[in-house]
Amino acid sequence: MASEREVSVAIIGAGISGLLACKYALSKGFHPIVFESRSRIGGVWTKTIETTRLQTPKPLYQFSDFPWPSTVPDSELFPHHHQVLDYVESYARHFDLVKHIKFHTRVCSIHYQNPSHQTDTTYGSWALWGALPSASSGQWKLVVQNTSTQQGLSNYNQEEEEVYVVDFVILCIGRFSEVPNMPEFPPDKGPNVFQGQVIHSNDYTAMDHKTAAQFVKGKKVTVVGFQKYALDIANECCNANGVENPCTVLYRNARWTMPDYMPWGFSIAYLYLNRFSELLVHKPGEGFVLGLLSTMLSPLRWAFSKFVESHIKNKLPLEKHGMVPKHRFHQEINACLIATVPEKFYERVEEGSIILKKAPSFGFCKEGIVIDGEDTPMSTDLVILATGFRGDQKLKDLFVSPTFKDYIVGDPNSALPLYRECIHPRIPQLAVIGFSESVSNLYTSEMRCRWVSELLAGTFKLPSIKEMEEDVAKWDEFKKRYSGQYYRRSCIAALHVWYNDQLCKDMGLNPKRKKGFFAELFEPYGPTDYVSPKE
Repeated sequence: MASEREVSVAIIGAGISGLLACKYALSKGFHPIVFESRSRIGGVWTKTIETTRLQTPKPLYQFSDFPWPSTVPDSELFPHHHQVLDYVESYARHFDLVKHIKFHTRVCSIHYQNPSHQTDTTYGSWALWGALPSASSGQWKLVVQNTSTQQGLSNYNQEEEEVYVVDFVILCIGRFSEVPNMPEFPPDKGPNVFQGQVIHSNDYTAMDHKTAAQFVKGKKVTVVGFQKYALDIANECCNANGVENPCTVLYRNARWTMPDYMPWGFSIAYLYLNRFSELLVHKPGEGFVLGLLSTMLSPLRWAFSKFVESHIKNKLPLEKHGMVPKHRFHQEINACLIATVPEKFYERVEEGSIILKKAPSFGFCKEGIVIDGEDTPMSTDLVILATGFRGDQKLKDLFVSPTFKDYIVGDPNSALPLYRECIHPRIPQLAVIGFSESVSNLYTSEMRCRWVSELLAGTFKLPSIKEMEEDVAKWDEFKKRYSGQYYRRSCIAALHVWYNDQLCKDMGLNPKRKKGFFAELFEPYGPTDYVSPKE
């Protein structure tokens, strides 16, 4: 990239996305500096629930140019979290990334300094994104703090801060940690009236395995939620207490939890992760012919969904326990809400060590929980809120500028406004990687990091702000259309081939990676399909 000065790149976060961003920035001749608040790499994998396993099949969750080691056999599709962390650390060592990381360094704030001294409000009048740094462009000021002496922002000491000035910032801070999503309750029905303890799953995962087991031992535990964290925590409570003190799981809606990814012996990848499956749905910018084809083939979309649902109901006793969802599986996969059910979970429901309780809404009382519509309180000692995280708030809190704070989160009823799920049209010289979800976050993050590195290298130019915002709106329309009431912001779900096609075309690469017409149409796409350039 032509420039009068060497471009400096800062990457915030040394999880999977941060490591990939570092690797691809290095491949283009940049010298990135990675800020990591913890003492090791790995992001959410550095501290999680002891029994947690990978919930994406291993072939889809791997680096394109760094296969899983032979110590993790092919038959083990869902490795233990310790194995995942070892794999990620091996990747960092193999590509010599660790020397670029500043550990124990939390980025407290970022502020864009424009050389022309424009105010934030003038950015909206730009015709083009001020993306590629040069001697005449602005820079980002990063204020960082050493976390080895100060734990958390509550102990913030301004005298211990350092300032870095860089040309480009890549935010890889993730969305499933640090800022809990805490439900709101009326003043007289909140945790303050409860005589027991209320914690978030974030507090639980911060404990080591022994401490967590002792913490729940002998207590009547209620877990709120039905996603992966909730199911794993409920399983661990069973390990500690058994049927003597059953764990109650409160859920708002039943979910299509997966017992495996081989419905009736047929890989789910052939139903949702190839080009043919994407012909069954309307796509952003598809044109008349593809639009007509997706309308004609829509009955197949229903058939695929019913096929998977029948397998799940055959493998798991959903009907017996009133856990058959009212929505289609297709909605759930498009909302990135698919979770793998822990081993023997429903066996524990059968024996009574896990109690499933539907609760569209609830509040607290002195003895425990009051479910709306029920007169008798549910007695409990400990409530663990597995209610997710506020990834959008974590992004927002990094910015000093009030304007950029508003820009980055956008309309709360729409998708996070990122072009190609990476670039905000109105925030210059900054990318966000690892926030938007897919069926395989590692795989998707790698493609995005390649795309950002090519952008920085000048391989292609971005469209105008207006064109980028129009594209964001089209993708948001797709997400809402197929997720229905389970719409979640920033999820490209089961349209990852079409999405990767857009990235490949931007980078000047051939999006078609298979050999032959039928292979291109029916074979599932995965990380290794993108290992070679294929100009």
